[in-house]
Amino acid sequence: MSYSVQGKASYEKYSAQRLNDSRIKDISSKFLTAFDTVPGELFDTWAEEVANELAEEGKAGSCNKSTQIRHFYDELVSWEQRIKDDEAFKKWEPFLRMMNAKVAYAKGRKPKLVGDKFELWLKEGVKATTSAKTLHHFKLHFEAVLGFLKGLGR
Repeated sequence: MSYSVQGKASYEKYSAQRLNDSRIKDISSKFLTAFDTVPGELFDTWAEEVANELAEEGKAGSCNKSTQIRHFYDELVSWEQRIKDDEAFKKWEPFLRMMNAKVAYAKGRKPKLVGDKFELWLKEGVKATTSAKTLHHFKLHFEAVLGFLKGLGR
């Protein structure tokens, strides 16, 4: 895989630290604000960082299979299709937040369908989603994570 010089330096900086709880919260707090210009790292460095960690977590157990992660992505896409503006966001927000309960349920199943890091990442993404615009950013970030996961064979 090739990176630009700037992208490679950025990737190496972040890959040196494991994706822990505070890092997931840090990523969510930065990219899920209503940026006028979306940072490139949202779909590149940060998405790849999350994908690498989710793939690693999946190797350690039987969780984070592509079908389960895709299930959550499909639901997020469904919400984004309904929520086109902030008025619609206010109307549908409680139902969007139900994704937190669904991911907790998937993690609590025996065997686990999703791992701790996926649960935290999704919950932080949903929590940081505060408008139609941030929902769109989160959906695109999730799409990039899926692309990197597929590239990793997950």
